Amino acid sequence: MTLILTSTAFSHHQEIPLLYTCDGSDLSPPLNWSGIPRGTESLALIVYDPDAPDPAAPKMTWVHWVLYNLPPAATGLVQGIGGPDLPAGTMEGKNDWQRTGYGGLCPPIGRHRYFFTMYALDTVLPDLDRPTKAELEKAMQGHVLAEVELMGTYQR
Repeated sequence: MTLILTSTAFSHHQEIPLLYTCDGSDLSPPLNWSGIPRGTESLALIVYDPDAPDPAAPKMTWVHWVLYNLPPAATGLVQGIGGPDLPAGTMEGKNDWQRTGYGGLCPPIGRHRYFFTMYALDTVLPDLDRPTKAELEKAMQGHVLAEVELMGTYQR
């Protein structure tokens, strides 16, 4: 099986609608996945922008959303989901606004790429106490069975 990640809001390599940005309602887009590999015990999702602050001269990766321990039986996330509405057992990490939850796309200049990366893991991770992207990636080392990216773009 191949891990697949899609959104009904945008297609791979296409524009992400205003609704999911700081210029719109700042909602997380709906996401759906399938093809969970055998042996998957949990899923993780990291949403990030590698083009910050300027795609012509990127200096950092800006993290918009960090989720882990999503149950493998879950098949998606509805638009605008967060906190207690997340699938049972899901834990949240910190985005680069130093808070949990989805932080909408808000590029200061140029057209940015936004990667929604999902990982199938062979374990349920311990409580990492609101990990950053880097902390979650370290905890996932040696446990990734599959990964998939959905990339969309946005320019103000």
